[in-house]
Amino acid sequence: MTKPIDIAASVKTARRTLKLRQVELAAAAGVGVRFLIELEAGKPTVQLDKTLAVLNALGLDCVLVSRSEAASRRNRS
Repeated sequence: MTKPIDIAASVKTARRTLKLRQVELAAAAGVGVRFLIELEAGKPTVQLDKTLAVLNALGLDCVLVSRSEAASRRNRS
């Protein structure tokens, strides 16, 4: 099960890889810096539309798979 902290870590890692400051990413995604700080901290109640805007700005996709498919993928690795 994906948790908010998992998404937070992915966002923070991608931002750092792209050498973006939080203020730069927030501007690119059209969200506030405060929102981005909370997203990267793993706040569980962030807004989905804004989260998707940040992922889009980072060039990340959100892919949904069933738990059984995810387990099958893990077992193949």
